[in-house]
Amino acid sequence: MPVKIRLARHGRKRNAYYYIVVADGRAPRDGKYIERIGDYNPNTNPATINLNFEKALSWLEKGAQPTDTARAILSYEGVMYKKHLLGGIKKGAFDEATAESKFNTWKQEKLAKIQAKHDKLAKSFEDEKKKRLEEEAKVNELRAQNIAKKNSELVAQLEAEQKAEEEINEEVSNEQKSEDTEETPDKKEEIKAEADTTTEEVKTEEAPKEETKDEKAE
Repeated sequence: MPVKIRLARHGRKRNAYYYIVVADGRAPRDGKYIERIGDYNPNTNPATINLNFEKALSWLEKGAQPTDTARAILSYEGVMYKKHLLGGIKKGAFDEATAESKFNTWKQEKLAKIQAKHDKLAKSFEDEKKKRLEEEAKVNELRAQNIAKKNSELVAQLEAEQKAEEEINEEVSNEQKSEDTEETPDKKEEIKAEADTTTEEVKTEEAPKEETKDEKAE
């Protein structure tokens, strides 16, 4: 079997990354390889590709066959297009300068597309971040309003309780004053009655003494 350009899996479950390797077609997928020419990380957005362009092109010219995924990566990096242009030079379809010009034009367009994608992702990220901040601000504002409403209700309740307590205290005070006012004349009458009783008793005690003096005179 021919030599293949393929991916060798590394990393942990659900967070895998891959080496781009040149290996014998009979070797296990993640087994030994002849040479590592790059790596591929699909966990980023967009995916991260690090590729040794010259080595990849050299192996393609030697007859190495890429797998479907490896072919897509090589095409994305322009290796397959470069190989096509080199084939055109060998066939005499155009010279090396024209091939280089075509490749540079393709590369510039590709970089522009990649940059546009990065800008779109960055804008999308900023828009999402802004939207999330606005939603959080609304939630915080609503929470603050609810807290202020609850605090105002508590203040109103405390003021109502304080007012009711003051009214009760005032009623009790008025009742005490009223009782004091009603009791004062009665006390005066009682004192006067006691004084009259005492006077009568004194007079009663002095009357027999005077009679005794009269008897002695007779």
